[in-house]
Amino acid sequence: MEEFFMEMLRQLQRDYDALDLPVVSEEGKMHEFMLPMPDGVKLQTFLFYGGSGGGEAAGTDCRPVILQRSPYAHSMDSYRVHGENLARRGFIYIVQFCRGTGGSEGEWDPNVNERADGLATLNWLQEQSWVKNIGYWGDSYLALTGWCMADAVPEKVKGMYLGVYGTDRFTSAYQKGLFRHDVLTSWAMENAGFSVEADYMDSCRFRPHYRVDEALWGKEIPWYRRWITATKEDDPYWQEGFWKLLREIPEKVKIPLYVTEGWYDHHLGSALKSYANLSGETLEKSTLSIGSWNHFCMNCLEWSSPEHLENSEVASMVKWFTTLLVKEQTPKRSARIYLIGADRWEELPSWPVPVKETKRFYLAAEEHPECAHAYVLHGSEGAALTQTGYLYRPDDPAPSHGAESMLKSMDQVGSMYQPEPGFRPDVITFVSETLKEEMLIAGQIRVHLTVASDCEDTAFTAKVMEIKADGRAVNIRSSITTIEADLPCKTAGYVPGERTRVCVDMWDIAWQVSAGSRIRVDISSSDFPQYAVHANYPGVWSKQEKTRDAHQTIFCGFGQESFIEFPVAEL
Repeated sequence: MEEFFMEMLRQLQRDYDALDLPVVSEEGKMHEFMLPMPDGVKLQTFLFYGGSGGGEAAGTDCRPVILQRSPYAHSMDSYRVHGENLARRGFIYIVQFCRGTGGSEGEWDPNVNERADGLATLNWLQEQSWVKNIGYWGDSYLALTGWCMADAVPEKVKGMYLGVYGTDRFTSAYQKGLFRHDVLTSWAMENAGFSVEADYMDSCRFRPHYRVDEALWGKEIPWYRRWITATKEDDPYWQEGFWKLLREIPEKVKIPLYVTEGWYDHHLGSALKSYANLSGETLEKSTLSIGSWNHFCMNCLEWSSPEHLENSEVASMVKWFTTLLVKEQTPKRSARIYLIGADRWEELPSWPVPVKETKRFYLAAEEHPECAHAYVLHGSEGAALTQTGYLYRPDDPAPSHGAESMLKSMDQVGSMYQPEPGFRPDVITFVSETLKEEMLIAGQIRVHLTVASDCEDTAFTAKVMEIKADGRAVNIRSSITTIEADLPCKTAGYVPGERTRVCVDMWDIAWQVSAGSRIRVDISSSDFPQYAVHANYPGVWSKQEKTRDAHQTIFCGFGQESFIEFPVAEL
């Protein structure tokens, strides 16, 4: 792990060395100080400058400032690389540790203090004579600390470069009532404010899960308990206070934004909602960029080494801030979208793009004539009435392999080679005929299923894949739903054994399926630890004390079609 981080630092330096931007100072210097907040708490702040720029400790030159606010003291080595290199190129770089982290005073309570502390810091910078103008930059939590104040910044703040994060926290935490363990349970264990020694997988499996903090981690963590018990978007926890404020910020932002994401980043869904909610005026001067990356901007296509990955954030960040802060020019609207399978970037006016047609593939419980252990996926309606099923056992969940919403298990994130059909009895595979023409998927894939279960509530998953010409399958998108989440009348509840409709909604993707490939979809009921395991009991997942097995049925054919919808476009 140490060598991994050392290589990341070396790559950062290589990225700066490759910049087409002149070096104006021989070295970047650092000044450390404690900046007082209005309530008297002092926050550890580091200021990097070149030559004589940077305030009382370093002269009076008036220069553009790039600010970051972070809770990750362990990342100071990377902040130092950024600071020294940006300072040598004419910027002042400032990184500040959030309240209760690093050397900052106060109590660490994730999220809730960031708006007030961030605005206090910006207002202080606004009054400094050595600050020409300000740009805010951050990824992940460091983007949260920017988003949460983006609507109220002082005049000198000219824009924000915000990566791999969005303002709709519920979307980043839940999918149809099931918690994203590998993102937020792992994050809570690593950022609890005290050392947690418990095994991660044991923690994810613990029931009832809302007691895992006291039982395995050492003491109660109130903010984590709130996350895991507020399972519905309309729960007061998400509709009040900080999360309500954060969700409503995009429509109020006036400054230009550069929103950067990855197709396999766990905040993609939330970030796209944030971008869509920007006002028309702000969109006209903002950029959306989505690459073939994971949360750390690394290639995540196991089957490909793209020639045009363009995953150096340093290059795009410095270029954008040079335009905004140095040249003082207003950026133009742009959507830079990487097309997986074609290995090319598209410069578009916006995202999503207009859909040319919605193409359907219909599930049929007929044995596939060419693919062992698989059923047929028809390209048109007309299949006979059929059904198939499987036994879902929560105590033996299907493991996540090739996923878009994971953090702890980063080695399982991305588009990966998938097991052959029949690798588990609780995973049912459907395979199409060979495609005669390429199909460009641009937008949100949906899998509609007619199902039944012998439990009052349960889950269904879908993983959509491309089977390449060599016969190996790679995942495009996956997701999960529950019967309860999709009931047309939730007050009545589900009656075991009855047929009902569910929809597995997936995040956006831009993917070119090659002519000569096939489409494959796997249906199951678990995807662990990407999502919490459904216990097959109704109610809040984190309060379930036991599990039971579920007999699942999938119906296909006339009058009760189960099918995949692909948004097909021309780029």
